[in-house]
Amino acid sequence: MGKREDVTGVVFEDHFPAMVEKLGAEGFMNELCKGFEVLMDSHKQLITFHSLKKNAVVLGLQVDDDDMLRCMLKEGDLDGDGCLDQMEFCVLMFRLSPNLMNRATDILFQDVD
Repeated sequence: MGKREDVTGVVFEDHFPAMVEKLGAEGFMNELCKGFEVLMDSHKQLITFHSLKKNAVVLGLQVDDDDMLRCMLKEGDLDGDGCLDQMEFCVLMFRLSPNLMNRATDILFQDVD
């Protein structure tokens, strides 16, 4: 498993490739969607700064630095609204996993046969 340090200095253990092998592409995407739902603001259906701060603890993230949370949001915010929608969240998760990115085409088409 690879490790990656993001722009905030947080080091991530890359478990995604092993999850894809175990769950298959569809199962893995379902798990990403569940992760999004845990972090999102249920009224806005987006991950906001406040929902990320409140719900990150549920996923075991101990982030006490507000600037770090803002940086995490900024890294994934493709449309500039300051929040992450489900697509932006999934894209960010793929980007955070270099091993997964290297195998993205194989993973995306593994369940198509």
